[in-house]
Amino acid sequence: MSIWHEWQRDGLLGIVHLVAGAYPVWHKGAPSAAQRIYFSNHTSHVDTLAILTALPRELRSQIRPVAARDYWQTSKTKIHIARNLLNVVLIDRKHESDSDPLDPVREALRLGHSIIIFPEGTRSAETLPQAFKSGLYRLATEFPDIELCPVYLENLQRIMPKGAIWPVPLICKVHFGAPLSLAADEAKADFLQRARDAVVELAPAH
Repeated sequence: MSIWHEWQRDGLLGIVHLVAGAYPVWHKGAPSAAQRIYFSNHTSHVDTLAILTALPRELRSQIRPVAARDYWQTSKTKIHIARNLLNVVLIDRKHESDSDPLDPVREALRLGHSIIIFPEGTRSAETLPQAFKSGLYRLATEFPDIELCPVYLENLQRIMPKGAIWPVPLICKVHFGAPLSLAADEAKADFLQRARDAVVELAPAH
């Protein structure tokens, strides 16, 4: 990333901080330069920006959000942000090709990047996440040495509700939990439930 693009990225995240706060809350852990898969509830188009805002600046360049190609390639501005500022891993969620949608994510992990993923697969207006899809389990199985860090976004579904153009002036907190890993011989359904529970446990007064 060029210095100019880095300044643009930090300016964009500064706007998110000014509007929504995106204050970090670390539960039983601390920021780490270790390679991680950050997995979070998904409530708005600002989720990725909020997580990056909450993370230390020195970690941002090594973290790549995973997002849908059909959303981030609909305008020149979105393409610029995804490609040049956030280094987004774009996936084809509509399965328009014969390739596995997770292949670009695997490549990013092999190259040593951390990623941000939303296991619900779609946004929800609910306070707590929906059931997780299988992608997180597949990545945990294939990359057992990478830490899995649960994240809970508090209030973003109220700050930027689906369809909103202007944010509601509320404060968002980004809760980070202790890393977890896939247990030996753990069934997919059990792991996905445990991962979801780890995010739910970070929600205040859930």
